[in-house]
Amino acid sequence: MRKAGRHFLQIPGPSAVPDRILSAIGQQTIDHRGPDFARVGLKALEGLKTIFKTEQHVFIYPASGTGAWEAALVNTLSPGDRVLMFETGHFSTLWKKLAEKLGLQAEFIQGDWRGGADPEQIEARLAEDKGHEIKAVCVVHNETSTGSVSPIAEVRKAIDRAGHPALFMVDTISGLASLEYKHDEWGVDVTVSGSQKGLMLPPGLSFNAASAKAVAANKKAGLQRSYWDWEEMIGPNKTGYFPYTPATNLLYGLNEAVDMLHEEGLDNVFARHARHGQAARAAVRTWGLEVLCNKQGQESGVLTAVKLPDGHSADAFRASTLQHYDISLGNGLSKVADKVFRIGHLGDFNDLMLVATLAGVEMGLKQANVPHEAGGVQAAMKLLT
Repeated sequence: MRKAGRHFLQIPGPSAVPDRILSAIGQQTIDHRGPDFARVGLKALEGLKTIFKTEQHVFIYPASGTGAWEAALVNTLSPGDRVLMFETGHFSTLWKKLAEKLGLQAEFIQGDWRGGADPEQIEARLAEDKGHEIKAVCVVHNETSTGSVSPIAEVRKAIDRAGHPALFMVDTISGLASLEYKHDEWGVDVTVSGSQKGLMLPPGLSFNAASAKAVAANKKAGLQRSYWDWEEMIGPNKTGYFPYTPATNLLYGLNEAVDMLHEEGLDNVFARHARHGQAARAAVRTWGLEVLCNKQGQESGVLTAVKLPDGHSADAFRASTLQHYDISLGNGLSKVADKVFRIGHLGDFNDLMLVATLAGVEMGLKQANVPHEAGGVQAAMKLLT
């Protein structure tokens, strides 16, 4: 049976794609070796630098974020190298597993999935590594499974205080273009991201921003690579081309997305996401529920992960809410499966859309007989008006 109105896609990505970007993607495909495409490619490569806040190389792959994870590692490391990672949630765990499959020794600093990476713990571990066996430190900026943000600038300072030469790699797949990010200023060597979150595109593009130190490491790295090799990209990219067929129509959309972000102003984009995160958390706490991230100042503006009371299935709640109110909410992953649901509030998203989303959640809680107090939507509105 047909449902009237539009579906609310409130997962933490892929985010809804604006009409302007859909129209751009819908242009006729052109010759990716022809002169017209060079302008498209150069604009995409240069435009992304303004989003990463870098003057260094940015590489674009036709891939998901997982591809960009692999590219970051294989371009800079050699078999058997030790990498230090911090357990912030499901996605940091997946990155660790990928590293191990590549033949790297991945060491985890254990976390409780309720906050970001701890710079002090990273500094202490690096200080112990007198022989500099650790070749890279890998941290997730915005952990999509938990709604927690790692203090990237502080992690950089911790690495420097330890006097350690390890490369610093950051996954900001769900953070880029939603949360403040400064690749150059924060001293990141490789930043990993993707198209389907703050950039408001469909899935299909992934990115590496690479420092000069990382590009130099590429010359000595021993891990096998072909498709992901930065060296193959650098030459063609200088003139706007790629060493293999790029996702041409997604690049049209990427250029439109970068234009839209600058039309709004990046600082305004970041402030909007922060405000929506604050309002969503106010609603959750008014309902008498618990926000999964419990470290003040590390809560995400991209999404809010919500713990349900013991004995209540988050997946059953999500299914009921989808059935009755046509709203998709994110599921809990691995350690928090069926224990939490996630409200995405990212991308092309405004105050009224947030209020409608929270109304759908509050009605869903009542429909599913989840114990809660009324008034969460009003609490959010008080912060938004």
